[in-house]
Amino acid sequence: MLSLLWKSFLAVVFPGGMIFLLAIGFLRPQGLPMWLQQPIVALPYIVLTFGLIFGWYFSSSRMILSLLVLALADRSLVLFPTTGADQESVNQTIIAITAFLVPLNLLAFSILKEDSLSTLRGLARAVLVLVQPFLLLWLCLPDQHDLAASFTREYIPSLYMEWTPIPQLALFAFATALLLHVIRFALHRDPLEGGAIWTLVAIFVAYHTIRYGWQPTNFFMAAGLILFATLLQSFYQQTYRDELTGIPGRLAYDEAIGQLGKRFSVAVIGIDQLTLYANTHGKPVSEQILKRVAPRVQAACAEGQVFRTTGEELTVLFPGKSTTEALSTLETVRKTTEAIELFLRGRDRVWEKQRATQKTGSRDRALPITLSRGVAEKLNDSATLTLVIKSAYRALYEAKGIGGNVVKRGLEAVAPARRSHAGSGRVVASGEYGT
Repeated sequence: MLSLLWKSFLAVVFPGGMIFLLAIGFLRPQGLPMWLQQPIVALPYIVLTFGLIFGWYFSSSRMILSLLVLALADRSLVLFPTTGADQESVNQTIIAITAFLVPLNLLAFSILKEDSLSTLRGLARAVLVLVQPFLLLWLCLPDQHDLAASFTREYIPSLYMEWTPIPQLALFAFATALLLHVIRFALHRDPLEGGAIWTLVAIFVAYHTIRYGWQPTNFFMAAGLILFATLLQSFYQQTYRDELTGIPGRLAYDEAIGQLGKRFSVAVIGIDQLTLYANTHGKPVSEQILKRVAPRVQAACAEGQVFRTTGEELTVLFPGKSTTEALSTLETVRKTTEAIELFLRGRDRVWEKQRATQKTGSRDRALPITLSRGVAEKLNDSATLTLVIKSAYRALYEAKGIGGNVVKRGLEAVAPARRSHAGSGRVVASGEYGT
């Protein structure tokens, strides 16, 4: 439980929180050395350029439109004068409207399904973003004073709002967007949602530090950098992580096997009841079980690298380890995962009982799980990786009783030499059936 909480904390803080803290430390208005001031002036343009390029390369309309919104909001605050009695109401209108529109735009980009900007829907969204600066200019006209005043209207006594220059309607927009992004991150663990949280925090700080001489451009730039970093993180996860379970997937596995070395063991882990539950309750139920169990296997398998390459089994690589060492680690994995208490509520909702005091419903059905494992070790240079993997799968199937034999826990068998493209080789294979 503590491990999951720690991972959740790291997922929220890194990289968005780290970038925000660095911005607080390095973007202060005084005290920076001269050699650092010029790069900081150029940094917003660098972030915008690279963000737009990578957003286009990754076909992320969310990234492109979010950067456009940040750039337009920043220019709106910078290009208008901030002094003079005649400009006071205009400045208030600019702050009120930009602070209202920015969080709502970021929230809309998060909720709406991404579409390429070359599509009709993508172009329509881009047009809506580009129209907003003209709407802002129109509301700043003297004739639209009454309409613009609705954005600065007070709903709570001003005595309680002296701490912020942001009008109350915009504060409500910030709070709503932040809350929904937190909920979406908790549900989906998408790095882009975590980045959006810190992006809103950076923008919120931008509006509050103007009065102290800080440049809002720097914090809008930090917000853009957070979006850019989380886009790369999200792309990495989509590429290297299995979409269902969140553990490393096929591409990460292909890279890992190239670094195994001369001595290693391979284990294949299967959930014994998964096919039964899929046939009885449907595939969504078995997928939810696998989604809950796979990260626990990964967390408990400290000495191995866990992957989901395909199907229902998990593959574990043990570089430099023997079958004895691998089985010792897998025993810890077995005890950890089989202690998970899963229940089926309704037709297809799987939930986990995490506390002894937590009560189950009268109609909740227990979904006990056990694991079977097959392990194979490479004994000499002539044994190929393919031979080792096949031996591990054969040990798993024997452990499950496929073919008429159930291999008891701790039983080891030496697989006979087999022909392969690299010649002949020997491996040690061991299978264990879950209880």
